[in-house]
Amino acid sequence: MKLSQFKFKLPEELIASEPAKNRDESRLMIVNRKTGEIEHRIFKEIIQYFDEGDMFIFNDTRVFPARLTGNKEKTGAKIEVFLLRELNQEHKLWDVLVEPARKIRIGNKLYFGENESMVAEVIDNTTSRGRTLRFLYDGPHAEFKDALFKLGFTPIPPYIKRQPNEADAENYQCIFAKNEGAVVAPAAGMHFSRELLKRMELKGVESGFLTLHSGLGNYREIDVEDLTKHRMDSEEMEVTESLVEKVNATKDNGHKVCAVGTSVLRGIESAVSMGGHMKTFSGWTNKFIFPPYDFTVPDAMVTNFHMPYSTMLMMVCAFGTYDLTMKAYAEAIEKGYRFGAYGDAMLIL
Repeated sequence: MKLSQFKFKLPEELIASEPAKNRDESRLMIVNRKTGEIEHRIFKEIIQYFDEGDMFIFNDTRVFPARLTGNKEKTGAKIEVFLLRELNQEHKLWDVLVEPARKIRIGNKLYFGENESMVAEVIDNTTSRGRTLRFLYDGPHAEFKDALFKLGFTPIPPYIKRQPNEADAENYQCIFAKNEGAVVAPAAGMHFSRELLKRMELKGVESGFLTLHSGLGNYREIDVEDLTKHRMDSEEMEVTESLVEKVNATKDNGHKVCAVGTSVLRGIESAVSMGGHMKTFSGWTNKFIFPPYDFTVPDAMVTNFHMPYSTMLMMVCAFGTYDLTMKAYAEAIEKGYRFGAYGDAMLIL
């Protein structure tokens, strides 16, 4: 398929800048692939579409406060640093993006915090905006990490045109988030409240978790028209034996498996084995899913409404079929659904 096929006009006012007051009370569009029917519900009613023995797979990655503002030594120029991932605990090395990149060179010292309590030195250039920083902190790793994250802000998506606030630290996170490492939240999972998860459990609907640390590649613009030539950024993921056993038993017993979000869809498809089963996985994935694509494990998926041209939209079109998904998006715009990480949700059956 071609990049231009994923273009649509999204009114700016439909991009949600704040979440629904209650997690499970956003709107929910139901899209049925067999009948082509589209229904409109409230998110917490999702439980009506699943039975005892069915299973939801969630991504339990935890978003960390990756955005830092600081100053450059000597000039005092204001700089922004986006933490991507920790490279070495002992030497406190981090892979980061910097802004303005042209002014931040190897050897520069960068200062963070009101009294410049945190200092980092630029030790390498990785890409045009990428740098390796060594934080000059004398103390145990846990203490350093705590001090660093207290200086950081929640990395809300760039299409939300405001500065992060204190509420984002909780809102831009799933309630079951556990394994720290993401800079992009698995937004479909953010609709699930404790009450809804409890109601699912009481109904006998199973839950399982994989970990996929979603990175900034989710926002990177695709610069090729032919999608077969696009390369996804690699993301670290883990699928455990206990999840594999649960998923495979669910499939063998003829029950539905629902992938919660595009990150889970990627995770499942990176760990798929023969006969509609999954296998364990620990490592990195750069799997890029776009139509047409044949899924053997997931029978349903929950997803938010994504931006034009995004790889997330392409994944949803692969699962929901291109024509039906784009028809659903047109209806979502017409009916004023909210788009983006803080927006409404879609269930594809």
